[in-house]
Amino acid sequence: MARQNRRDIFDPNEVGCFHAVQRTVRRAWICGSDPVSGKSFEHRRIWIQNRLQELAASFGIDCLSFAVMVNHIHVILRNRPDIVAGWTDEEVAKRWWQMFPLRKNKDKSPAVPTESELKLWMTPARNKQLRSRLSDISWWMRALAEPIARRSNIEDKCTGRFWEGRYKCQKLADETAVLACSAYVDLNPVRAGVAETPEKSQYTSVYERVAAQKAAQKERARAKLRRRRGGPRRSAGAGQGQTSFVRSDAWLTPLTIDERSAAYQGAMPNKSGKRASDKGFLGMSFELYLKLLDWTGRQIRRDHKKGRIPADLAPIMERVGLSGELWCDLVKRFGKIFKRVAGKPESLAQEAILRGRTGYRTGSSPLPSAG
Repeated sequence: MARQNRRDIFDPNEVGCFHAVQRTVRRAWICGSDPVSGKSFEHRRIWIQNRLQELAASFGIDCLSFAVMVNHIHVILRNRPDIVAGWTDEEVAKRWWQMFPLRKNKDKSPAVPTESELKLWMTPARNKQLRSRLSDISWWMRALAEPIARRSNIEDKCTGRFWEGRYKCQKLADETAVLACSAYVDLNPVRAGVAETPEKSQYTSVYERVAAQKAAQKERARAKLRRRRGGPRRSAGAGQGQTSFVRSDAWLTPLTIDERSAAYQGAMPNKSGKRASDKGFLGMSFELYLKLLDWTGRQIRRDHKKGRIPADLAPIMERVGLSGELWCDLVKRFGKIFKRVAGKPESLAQEAILRGRTGYRTGSSPLPSAG
C-alpha cells in the first residue's frame, strides 16, 4: 500500500479542517471487553479522552469532534496557526513543556519548569520550530498516540507496536464535508450497534456536549434558586463570594458558527486556556444538529428505504444539496467514499490545484456539484 504523503493533504501554516483515524494492530483492544482474553479495557477510554483534553489546552488546534471506538479513534481537528502566531515565546515554551516535559512529578504529571529550562526553548530557531509543531496535525496525533501506547503495553506486559504505523487523514474541503464527517464520527457507535441513540454514545463529542448542556441547565436552575434565597451567584469568572461553573465540554470547540462574534471575525484565542479558540464550525444550532443526528441514526439502523426528512431538517439538506437517502448513504460510508480529501467535486478540484495535483480519487457516490 502506498504511503500517504502528508504534504498532499495539509500545511501546518494554513488553517484547515481534517479527519484523522488511528487504529490498533495485533488485534489489540483500546477499550471494551476482549472476547479472546476476557479482559476489560474500558478504562482506556478515559485515558484517551483525558489526553485529548490535555492536547486541546496546549496545542493551537481546535478539536471539533471525536469518537473512541473498540480498536480505533476518530478525531476532527482544525489547526490554528493564526492563533499560535499571537502567543509569546514564553507561552509557546510553556505549552510545549506541558506536552513533552523534561521533568515530571512523582505522579507523572509535568513538573513546574524553571526559568532556565524554558529559555532552552525560547531561542529564535527553536521557538519557530515549536510554533509550527503546535499547529501541526501530525504532532497532535503523535502526542495522542505515544503515551496511550506506552501505558497499554505496560498494562498488557508486552512490547512492540500498539498502533498502526501511520494515522489516516482526510482534509475536509468545505462545509458539507465537515457536516457529513461530524455526523459520521458522532454516529460511529450507533452504526456499530454499541449505542441506540447519539446522546447515549459515551466517549463521543455529541455525548459530551449533551451531558454538558444538561449540567448547564441544572446549574442555571440552581443559580436561580440561589438568587431567590440571596446566596452567592456562580459564574464562569468567579470573584469574591462566588463559585465557578465550567462546562465539561469546554475543551471542545463550540459547534455553532456565530458570524457576529469576535472569534469568527479574527484570530481570537479562548481565554479559559482549555481550548485554542471559540470559533464554531457548523452553520446550525446544537439542538438542530442533534435532531439531524437522531434522524440519520434511525434511518441507518433500518433495513428498509430511508424515511421522510422532517420539515425543519429539509433546509439543511437543501443547503448541502443532498436528498435524505444520499445523505444517509454518505454518513454511513464516508470513510469509503473519500480518500485524502473530502468535499464536493469543485472543492476537490480547487484543492488539487493548490497542491499541484491533477485531482483526488473518490469512491462511489461522491458529493454532488453545487447548483
